[in-house]
Order: sequence, then C-alpha cells, then structure tokens
Amino acid sequence: MKTLDSSFKTSTNKVHHLKLHYANDNLSKDVVSKAMADLAATKLFVKDGENLVAEPLAAKYVETIETPIITAPKA
Repeated sequence: MKTLDSSFKTSTNKVHHLKLHYANDNLSKDVVSKAMADLAATKLFVKDGENLVAEPLAAKYVETIETPIITAPKA
C-alpha cells in the first residue's frame, strides 16, 4: 500500500506530517505542489490557535509491504 506523506511547517515553526491513504501514485511534482499550496491557503487545520499546515515543505510516497507471519482463519 502506498501513502502520500506530506510535510508542512506550522505557524509556530514546527513540522507537521499529513498522510493521505489511497492517494494516486502517479501525481506529478507540480500537481502535488499546487495541492499542498491550496491546502495551506484554506487554513482549515488549526489546533489551539496553531495553523498545522501553514507552509508546504516536502512530499513523498511511502510504500508499506506486509509480510504475514500468522494469518487468521477464515470465518
């Protein structure tokens, strides 16, 4: 499974990560950059007066590979 992991600078200069599951894994740098800028412009992610996505920093795809050791029996 791939997720899109994006990093933003908060309004208090901390780094906040936002993970999007089931993201299209063929997005171009320009598309992701614009989406992150648009998201930051909305100012929707505010907690205790801190804007969590004030400035886009970086984005990457993260792929998780599961290797079952013990599987549950089928019902």
